[in-house]
Amino acid sequence: MRTILKLHLQLSIDLPHAPAEIGFDIRTFDPTADKSAWLELNNRIFKGHPDQGNWVMEDLENRIKEPWFDADGFFLAMDNQKIIGFCWTKFHHDLVNQDPIGEIYVIGVDPEIATRGVGKALAIRALEYIKSKGIGTAMLYVDADNEPALSLYKKLGFN
Repeated sequence: MRTILKLHLQLSIDLPHAPAEIGFDIRTFDPTADKSAWLELNNRIFKGHPDQGNWVMEDLENRIKEPWFDADGFFLAMDNQKIIGFCWTKFHHDLVNQDPIGEIYVIGVDPEIATRGVGKALAIRALEYIKSKGIGTAMLYVDADNEPALSLYKKLGFN
């Protein structure tokens, strides 16, 4: 049975800093140029995942059409003009009796380079972005058995 955890982080804390020299660039997603490369990497990272794997272009395009989509909050780690990781944010402004929340909607790193700090750098950039929008809380969903992701999120302060 699959168990999904919902973790939160209060953004009033000082966020960790990414190393000054990370060995790759981070830029935002370009919906006209990046869709195919992002889709290929997403499906490789999440092969067999029940929610995020096996997407087709229509899945991505449908999310791009959602009112919450914001390319400025969709970060790509680039190495030699190749996407090696991504972190996509989402904002929830319509919660009843709650302040808005920023979500790390999906984060993924090319399995071939998973130990280079790409996920941490992307997550920090996403959290900085969420905080810059005046949002006080970040959240995310993660499978309870995803130890590498849980380790990263705990180091960032999520609980």
